[in-house]
Amino acid sequence: MRKSVTARLFALFSFLTLELLLIGGVFVVSLLLFFYLTREVFVARSVQFDNWGFQHMDQLRAAQPWLTSVAKFITFFASFPFLVAAGILAPILLRWWGRKREALELFLAVAGASLFNQLLKTHYHRTRPSSALFFQQGLSFPSGHAMIGMALYGCLAWLLWRHRHHPAWAVLLVLWAVVIGLTRVYLHVHYPTDVLAGFAAGVLWLILLRTALRLWWREEVKIVEAEKGVRG
Repeated sequence: MRKSVTARLFALFSFLTLELLLIGGVFVVSLLLFFYLTREVFVARSVQFDNWGFQHMDQLRAAQPWLTSVAKFITFFASFPFLVAAGILAPILLRWWGRKREALELFLAVAGASLFNQLLKTHYHRTRPSSALFFQQGLSFPSGHAMIGMALYGCLAWLLWRHRHHPAWAVLLVLWAVVIGLTRVYLHVHYPTDVLAGFAAGVLWLILLRTALRLWWREEVKIVEAEKGVRG
């Protein structure tokens, strides 16, 4: 009995790797940030951060008007048409290359984040800024571009990191997701708090998905090994 308890405790603590602790810390920070933003926006009704963000973006646009066309170009890479194409074609390519698990992970990252985003938007029901540079349908909180973009590019970054590609590629993908989110503030189609909340929610979804898939695949391995043991 003691050996069994000791073995279980050892198995539990074996999960407490530096990677797991880091991911756990990011999860907690993202969760706290998201709920802090909901309190500031919907309880305290604070507009200080939003006004500050818009003011700086307006100054940037006034100083560099050509950035508007660049922002419209960049924001496309987390638009609905692009995300649908990327969320379907990229997993198909990964499956074609024999990466079935990676294909499933990427598909669920995009599809799940999209569904989660719509549920959050419906729940909080925040209207978009009236100062938007062009008309954009839908609700505002949290930003879909920021949330789903972080899910897509964050998942790709994780896959590259896991397969031991140069860390710079992973960092660049995450920075690209951040830049896409900032274009939404630049174009006034989202409040800065929408974008920050989108980043936080995207990270939360990725961590929850990764944890669930890891547990699922671990159980699959145990079942397969048990079946082999019975046959043997």
